[in-house]
Amino acid sequence: MRMHIEHETVYSYDEPVSYSIQALRLRPLDTRSQRILSWTVETPLYASVRDQRDVYGNVLQMLYVERPHSEIRLRVWGEVETIDTHGVVTAAIEKFPPRFYLRRTMLTEADETILTLANAAREASDGTQLDLAHCLMHKTRDALDYMIGETDATTSAAQALANGSGVCQDHAHVFIAAARSVGMPARYVSGYLWTDAGEQGEAAHAWAEAYVEDLGWVGFDVANRICPTEAHVRVASGLDYLEAAPIRGLRRGGGQETLDVKVHVAEGGAQQ
Repeated sequence: MRMHIEHETVYSYDEPVSYSIQALRLRPLDTRSQRILSWTVETPLYASVRDQRDVYGNVLQMLYVERPHSEIRLRVWGEVETIDTHGVVTAAIEKFPPRFYLRRTMLTEADETILTLANAAREASDGTQLDLAHCLMHKTRDALDYMIGETDATTSAAQALANGSGVCQDHAHVFIAAARSVGMPARYVSGYLWTDAGEQGEAAHAWAEAYVEDLGWVGFDVANRICPTEAHVRVASGLDYLEAAPIRGLRRGGGQETLDVKVHVAEGGAQQ
């Protein structure tokens, strides 16, 4: 499958910002399931950008603006060719052994409710790791409705589950917390998803990956109850959202901030 992706993020401020720094994880890498045909990340002319890799091997671009500004506009576009590997991740950069991804974080701390969910999944499974991961995916989705505006980037897995609703980020965090609680390494993945509707969205997509013995890393798109297919483009991974977020930053000044994000994923070549 060949996909064309457009992603625009605009930060606007009602007062001048004297200094901004942003960490961009917006550039995907080749794996067994995807080949990057072309990819451009356009940043403001008045910004300086330093390309590097983070500790996980993700492409990290550090953006600096050291002059007064009232807006930062970031544009991404590119083409990716994908194949369906049934969610199995191969040829990705692996900096750490699987057990590293048993580490807990503030966003993926398992409380009693998550432990109960994990135990219910274990009881429902056939005893294999792969089936357990699938049961965790469905139990998580059953417990968490998809609803925009109920959570934000600081919402933990426990808070989202208690709320009973959230978005793909929250589905991934709850799955990860539950998986780690039963000894299954799991990590957070940011990326893009093509849908038949082909509609423009307000955000990129997120899912989780769990390490299954004899298979390796396997993706679980909890929000959609599927393993990633050729419709998914993998961009970055980490212990949780904070380590794989497309854009994170700090600024000095600026007053009230307005954020506008538009993402469009289409099948086929570049659009004119």
